[in-house]
Amino acid sequence: MCGLTGFWQPGGFSTERAKATLAAMATKIVHRGPDDTGVWVDADAGIGLAHRRLAILDLSSAGHQPMVSPSGRFVLVFNGEIYNHLDLREELKGHALVLNPSPVSGLEEKYWRGHSDTETLLAGFEVWGVEATLKHTIGMFAFALWDRAKRTLTLARDRLGEKPLYYGWQGDTFLFGSELKALKVHPAFKAEINRDALSLFLRHNCIPTPYAIYQGIHKLPPGTLLTLPTTPHACSADAAPASYWSLREVAEHRQTQPFEGNDHEAVAALDNLLRDAVRRQQLADVPLGAFLSGGVDSSVVVALMQAQASQPVKTFTIGFHESGYNEAHYAKAVAHHLGTDHTELHVTSEEAQAVIPSLSKIYDEPFADSSQIPTFLVAQLTRRHVTVSLSGDGGDELFGGYNRHHLVNSIWRKIGWMPISTRKLAAKSITALSPSAWDRLYGVLAGWLPPRLRFSQPGDKAYKLVEILSAADSNQIYHILISHWRQPLDLVISANESPTILSNPDQWATLSDFEQRMMYLDTMSYLPDDILVKVDRAAMAVSLETRVPFLDHRVVEFAWRLPLTMKIRHGQGKWILRQVLDQYVPRALIERPKMGFAIPLDSWLRGPLRDWAEALLDESRLRQEGFFHTPAIRQKWAEHLAGTHNWQYHLWDVLMFQAWLDIK
Repeated sequence: MCGLTGFWQPGGFSTERAKATLAAMATKIVHRGPDDTGVWVDADAGIGLAHRRLAILDLSSAGHQPMVSPSGRFVLVFNGEIYNHLDLREELKGHALVLNPSPVSGLEEKYWRGHSDTETLLAGFEVWGVEATLKHTIGMFAFALWDRAKRTLTLARDRLGEKPLYYGWQGDTFLFGSELKALKVHPAFKAEINRDALSLFLRHNCIPTPYAIYQGIHKLPPGTLLTLPTTPHACSADAAPASYWSLREVAEHRQTQPFEGNDHEAVAALDNLLRDAVRRQQLADVPLGAFLSGGVDSSVVVALMQAQASQPVKTFTIGFHESGYNEAHYAKAVAHHLGTDHTELHVTSEEAQAVIPSLSKIYDEPFADSSQIPTFLVAQLTRRHVTVSLSGDGGDELFGGYNRHHLVNSIWRKIGWMPISTRKLAAKSITALSPSAWDRLYGVLAGWLPPRLRFSQPGDKAYKLVEILSAADSNQIYHILISHWRQPLDLVISANESPTILSNPDQWATLSDFEQRMMYLDTMSYLPDDILVKVDRAAMAVSLETRVPFLDHRVVEFAWRLPLTMKIRHGQGKWILRQVLDQYVPRALIERPKMGFAIPLDSWLRGPLRDWAEALLDESRLRQEGFFHTPAIRQKWAEHLAGTHNWQYHLWDVLMFQAWLDIK
C-alpha cells in the first residue's frame, strides 16, 4: 500500500522545479508510504511521477518506485497489491527474452531484480499490454503509467474501487494522485469548490464517483482505465474512462448462467473460494492481522485465516463503555473460540471525541459517515502490532446483509395497497412520539421480539418509516433509505444535483429481483464511495494496509451467480455466509441485531460537542460563507438540542463540511 501523485504539462517544464514540486506533493501523502520516496521526470515530455512507499512485498530497494521497466519503455507508480503476482511470474517465464533482451547466461529467472508485484505488473505490460494484464490480475490497485514510446499517460483503478485515484485538468496541467492534498500542492491547483458535489454530499454523506469537492477534479471509477493520448489538449474534453471489468455485465451475464448446484454444493464452493482469497491476501513480508467485530463478515474472514494458519492469527477490536454501542464482547467470544491472539481496547467518549479535529485532514474532502471515528481508532490500535490487516467489508453488499435488502419489498407489500390518506394518518401517529420515546418503548419490547426484528436506534428508524409512507414505489423507498437530506438543493445555494448511478436508471443492471438491484446499486455506490473510502483513509492515516477478501473479483462473480434464496432466506440476509461460518463458529456466538459501527453521536452533539458544533453552525458564519440557506440548518440544530428530533446525521453532514472548510 502506497501513495502516488504526479502531473503532466505537455509543453514541458524545468526539471529542478518539477522535482521540487513532486517532492512536496509526495510529502503531503507521507502517511500512505513512510518507508521510501521517489520522483521521476521527463522534462521534454512534461511528465512527472512521485511515490511514497509502504513496503509490504520485497522490503529491499528493488521495490523502489517510480519503477522503470527493463526495456525502458514504461514508468510506473503503483498503489495496492496483486495477490496472484507469483502466478503471473510463472506465466511470464516463457517470455524472458522479450522482457530482457540481454539475459545473464540465458537464465530467464535472472530477469527479475526483486520480488515485488510492481515489477510483475511492468513485466505484464511489456508482454500482454496494460488492459490484458489487468484482466489477469487478482488484486486491489491504483496506478499511473507513462509509456515513453507512445508518450501516453494511463491511469487505472481496481475492479471494486478499493484504492483511490483523483485526477483532472487545472489550466494546462493534468494532475493526479491518491489523495486531494497532494494535488493541492501544485501551483496550478485552483481549489474552487464544486457546489453540485456539495449537494450530493448532503444527500449521501460522501461525494459519489466520479465527482470531487473541487471543480475540474474527478475520481476515476472502479474497473476503468483512462489513457491520455499524445494530443493532450484534445483529450481534455474527449478522453473518458473505459471499463476493463464491469459489475453490470457480471450481474446481468452471471444471472443467465446461474449456479446450478444445491445448497450444500454452493456452501462448499463459496468456502473454497473464500479460503483461496484469504490465503492469497495473507501474502506479505511484514506482520499481518485482521479486524474482528464479532459479526458474520469479519468472523468468516478470521475463521478462514485461522483455519489455514500454523499459529494464532492476530485480531483487533475496540469497544465503548456505552453498552448500546459496544460489540467488543462479541468479538472476544469469537476470538476465544477460534483461538486467535486477540487485542481489544475500550475507549472512552473523550478519547473518541479527540479524533474529531483530525477527521477533515484524514478524509481530505467532506466525508460524514460517523463510523469513521471508531474505524480510525481500530486502525490506530491495529497498526501498533501489524502493518497489514484483513477486513470483512463487502459481505453485506454481495450477500444481502443490509436491513433494507430484505425489508424494502416487505414494507412496500404492507403499505403499497393503502390510500395515501391512510398512510399520512399512520405517519401522523408515528410522529406523535419523539424518536427518544420510541427508543424507550422499543427497549421494553425488544426482549420479546425475534432477532430479525431487533434493531439499533429504533426511534430513528421509526421516523424514517414516516418518510417511507410517502413513497410511490419500492424504488422510492430505497432512495429514501439511502438519503440524508432528501432535498439538498433547498439547502445549498446556487447548486444543481448532478446525476449519479442512483438517480439514473439507464445505468442500472437489468435484474429480475428488486433485492438484487439494491445490492448492485450498493456495490456500485455505497461500497466504493463510503465504506472503502472510510477504511482506506482511516487505515492509511496510520500507515496500515487493509485488504478485503470478499472483494476478490472471483468471489464477487460467484456471488452474482447465486440465486436470491441463497442470500436472503426467511427474512434474513447473508444466508450462505452464515452456513460457511457455521462450520467454524457456533451460531449462538454470532446471532444478534445488526449494529454497524455506531457511536452515541446524538447525545455527544447535545453534550460535550455542543460548543464545537455551535461554533461551526453559527448563523453569521454560515451566512458569510455563503454555501447554505441558513434557516434550515439552524432549525434542525434547535430541534436536536431540544430533543424533539434526532437530526444527528443531517447535522453531522453539515458539521463535517464546515470543519473541512477550516482546513481546506
